[in-house]
Amino acid sequence: MKLVAIVGMTGAGKSEVSRLFEKNGFIRLRFGDITDEEVRKRGLELNEENERRIREHLREEYGMAAYAVLNLSRIDLALKQQDVVIDGLYSWEEYTFLKNYYGEGFYVVAVWASPKTRYRRLAARDSRPLTVAEAAARDRAEVEKINKSGPIAMADFTILNESSLKDLAKRVKAVMAALRRMT
Repeated sequence: MKLVAIVGMTGAGKSEVSRLFEKNGFIRLRFGDITDEEVRKRGLELNEENERRIREHLREEYGMAAYAVLNLSRIDLALKQQDVVIDGLYSWEEYTFLKNYYGEGFYVVAVWASPKTRYRRLAARDSRPLTVAEAAARDRAEVEKINKSGPIAMADFTILNESSLKDLAKRVKAVMAALRRMT
């Protein structure tokens, strides 16, 4: 079985790519579900400020590999059934934890879009839209505090996502075909 992690900056298209993997037979696990569950459990509103606070708190409590550690049993269970795609691996520590744990069966796909494109998408999204200032602040926090750039740099595949959903789907299919050829 293969474990594929989708990485990229906020608004790059990670969730869309993950959904395309899911439509092609992968079980999709969203790391951010842990944040959402914790926000709700504490009776807080789902918004950027509360989500950031929870993400940082969980990493303080469990270390920078928190989301990989907290999702490990879910990943193992899903891999018993079929290939798995992780929506939203973030930190270098999550990457190294999963790479050490799963070895050659672990692949990383980076989704890249320019800040201008990502900020436009984030402002227009229905769920949890961000202003340009909020998106830029999140970028800085993710690079400086969460070590997000390492997994993007170490990706096995990179998908450029600057145009249409149709173009994105074509690029994702090419990556999935390449993954099928890998042992």
